[in-house]
Amino acid sequence: MHAILPLGRITHLLQRYARNELKPTQVVAAIHTQITNDDDHVWIHKLSLDALLCYARDVESKSMASLPLYGIPFAIKDNIDLVGVPTTAACPEFSYTPARSATVVQKLINAGAIPIGKTNLDQFATGLNGTRSPYGACRNAFNPEYISGGSSSGSAVAVAKGWVCFSLGTDTAGSGRVPAAFNNIIGYKPTRGRLSTRGVVPACRSLDCVSVFTFTAEDAAHVSSVAAGYDSEDIYSRNRSTQYLDFDPTQHFRFGVPSAKQRQFYGNDENEQLFNVHVAHLQGLGGEAIEIDFSPFLEAARLLYEGPWIGERYAAIKAFFKWNREKVMSPVREIIAGAEQFSAADAYDGLYRLRTLKRQADLVWNDVDCLVTPTAGTIYTIQAMLHDPVLLNTHLGYYTNFMNLRNYLPLRNIKKHLTGFWGIKIQILHSDKLLPFSVLR
Repeated sequence: MHAILPLGRITHLLQRYARNELKPTQVVAAIHTQITNDDDHVWIHKLSLDALLCYARDVESKSMASLPLYGIPFAIKDNIDLVGVPTTAACPEFSYTPARSATVVQKLINAGAIPIGKTNLDQFATGLNGTRSPYGACRNAFNPEYISGGSSSGSAVAVAKGWVCFSLGTDTAGSGRVPAAFNNIIGYKPTRGRLSTRGVVPACRSLDCVSVFTFTAEDAAHVSSVAAGYDSEDIYSRNRSTQYLDFDPTQHFRFGVPSAKQRQFYGNDENEQLFNVHVAHLQGLGGEAIEIDFSPFLEAARLLYEGPWIGERYAAIKAFFKWNREKVMSPVREIIAGAEQFSAADAYDGLYRLRTLKRQADLVWNDVDCLVTPTAGTIYTIQAMLHDPVLLNTHLGYYTNFMNLRNYLPLRNIKKHLTGFWGIKIQILHSDKLLPFSVLR
């Protein structure tokens, strides 16, 4: 088992399969043994050994050449359907057992990937910290006293601990980026509609994305290329070409950073220093740093939880919430109940305000080629988060909450030059493009 785990890059495992050093049945058996004890509250449902071996034997009966993810184990956030396995969204009373897997899950299985189980999350994907679950607060992979980040908490930790090569999360306000930053892995948030959300319990249906956690940007690109594609059963699915921005050291580019007075690190001086290191690294690649007015982005971010978009969270579970409000844990219950204060007119006013802010923010792209921000300004202990769950969670979304409202798209080819970073995690945006990524120590 020790020769098998912890797992790492997808390409490395595929190479071991190709050399006949390992078989998928051996890998899933080792994983099953390793995750039996779950003191960090990573898993909500683990597949039985018999189920895992069934998946693995099916893979072994086929050729590697026909399966781009041959025998690659992965984890699934428990608001995404896997056929025959309960979906809880971290609320046991909400649980149902789907007759079909989510579109993205089925695509991955068809490509040879093996699902290991369903992972813990902030209930109904409402939160960025990983403590809002009746299945326990998911602990950070490096220091169990600290939060894992959320809402895709278990998915990030499962990868960071080397139990799987990749995992699926979701991202509405930063849930596919913040836990990646806190667990030192890649968190890839694609464009809304690039990966189907059919078979995903909505948080805000018009804003939700399926996200991918991996060890490297190359692996994230590989998984997303398999999972992406138009889905006629998803009303938000769409075909969009990938945009590119090359970080070639020989080519000058301009990158925006929030003005010094608009950067927030909440007293974490080390994070501020590390962000400055990344800025200097980009300058070394030929970049020119330009301070921009970040206020239109920040105001848009506040709309997500302080504006009428909270109504989408209510709409997602309206029937359940109406009759089972007491089954939803605090503070998720109070956040969703906040939708009752908004009217239809408020929703339209919010849309108008968002369009105004978009016009203001679009002016940034006249001066810069991309925008660089931290993923999160700081991190908190689990104890601190439980003591002040709303304010500290708001701090975690300072740099992430606006993105899906603006629908930034991925930048795919930055991995060539940017996978060697270390320390605090950052994200890079370009007009209609986005690739958040974690940097490796």
